[in-house]
Amino acid sequence: MKPWARYLVCGLAGIVLGAGGAVWSVRAGALGASDRIGAWTTGRDFGTAQASAYTRAIVALRGLLALPASEARYYNAAVDDAGRALSGRCTYSISGGGLPARWWSLTLYDGEGYLVANQPGVYSIGSAALPSSEQAHWTVTVSPERQARHWLPTGRIDRFELTLRAYLPDNGGSSNFTGAQLPSIVREGCK
Repeated sequence: MKPWARYLVCGLAGIVLGAGGAVWSVRAGALGASDRIGAWTTGRDFGTAQASAYTRAIVALRGLLALPASEARYYNAAVDDAGRALSGRCTYSISGGGLPARWWSLTLYDGEGYLVANQPGVYSIGSAALPSSEQAHWTVTVSPERQARHWLPTGRIDRFELTLRAYLPDNGGSSNFTGAQLPSIVREGCK
């Protein structure tokens, strides 16, 4: 093979492998430059001028609004507290207390970042929907079967993720919430 043909083949292979690796990395990336806090992960540079190209690509792909950290903090969970992947065939108890933010929401997404279709049309639970007696200690059940209280349906999909958005955090978004402040995710059983 002539040297120029060898260079051309190697150059094309490098472009294809590099582009493929970049696409795979962004699609597999949870939250860009991230910190793990128990079952939850959060991006270090969401909504900042310092956000890397990698973080910006993940935000664009996953459709996050990514408000500045002083306005919202984002936490994502794809596993329960025991480290097991979240399955739409299982029931989970998500329990938390008063988060250090003005209000919060918990939303269920499929692995591609889309809302999960379900008959009752329930996609998110927010602190504004909780009675004042439950603001300091609350529980949301994530399950394929309808639940009596606060419920997020899984649609029986294979894998799902939860996103917790905390709006107007008390600390101005200057630091992450602690493991004690973030909700627990406990698997109750599977069918």
